[in-house]
Amino acid sequence: MDDVLSVFDTRLLGPMLRLATPILLAAIGGLYTQRAGVLNIALEGMMLMAAFWAAAGAFFFQSDQVAQSAAWLVPLAPWLGLLCGVLASVLLAAVFGLFSIRLRADLVVAGIAINLFAAGGTIVLMQRFFGTKGSFPARARLPDIRLSFLRDVPVLGELFRQQNILLYFSIVIVVIAHVALYRTRFGLRVRSVGENPEAAQTAGIHVRRIQFVTVLISGALCGLAGANLSLGYLGQFTANMTSGRGFIALAAQTFGGATPIGTTLASLFFGLADAVSVRLQTRGLPSQFVLMIPYVATVVALVLVSRRRSRTGRRETSVEVEKAGATP
Repeated sequence: MDDVLSVFDTRLLGPMLRLATPILLAAIGGLYTQRAGVLNIALEGMMLMAAFWAAAGAFFFQSDQVAQSAAWLVPLAPWLGLLCGVLASVLLAAVFGLFSIRLRADLVVAGIAINLFAAGGTIVLMQRFFGTKGSFPARARLPDIRLSFLRDVPVLGELFRQQNILLYFSIVIVVIAHVALYRTRFGLRVRSVGENPEAAQTAGIHVRRIQFVTVLISGALCGLAGANLSLGYLGQFTANMTSGRGFIALAAQTFGGATPIGTTLASLFFGLADAVSVRLQTRGLPSQFVLMIPYVATVVALVLVSRRRSRTGRRETSVEVEKAGATP
């Protein structure tokens, strides 16, 4: 028991942030669409497709052909791979938006179709271009940033000792999301469309356009999330490497109350669960038990959200009944 409890120390904080980063990026992307009234089930597929094309792009720009014809591109390989991943995810998001918003297909069905397409499509592409169904190296990684001045600072030293650059991007993205949703005209329109699309349409807001834009934003952020998986700390693409993180991101935005700050805290919670799972794998526990920890945490979080909403609903109902009884 003491051996299991020993995993809970400050050394867990760094992995928590690292594992929470892709969840947070995808969750913020899903948050935009949720506030616009679009439930984006396709986060998983967008992340997976981005992870593949980010690794494939980095691999290509590190190839001998590029080195001979345009050597100046080789040092930029991880960033060009990141761009490939984002573009692939945005393209897939556009397809999802076309079917779900323009053609009015069922959101859940369209999202599941995108996820299945990404799961199967990446394996087919991997076999076609790399001759394998398992994994292939990216040949390049996005850089890590070492904040050496924090090395001896308690807690912060463990948090930011060596983190990928996309972690710091994600912090900026959370701030931008908060400002965009609550301090700009665009954010007001997004929230208006999500809360009452009929009233927004009457006020002259193009509902479908706003929803489509949020889906594209979601695709871009899922692109960063997927690139973080393949280029951030693995340096390779593996079949189905998202492992349900898109669905965990969907749970994070729900658990976080559909706000950027709440979604960030929820993502950190799920990142902590994932980090605990990784640490426990070295403690001799059954692998089946250890690997299910992040998903159990997701189910528990959703149950808590459901209970909270149920209590809120009962409270509002009782208030309405009391008002009705007090009315002569």
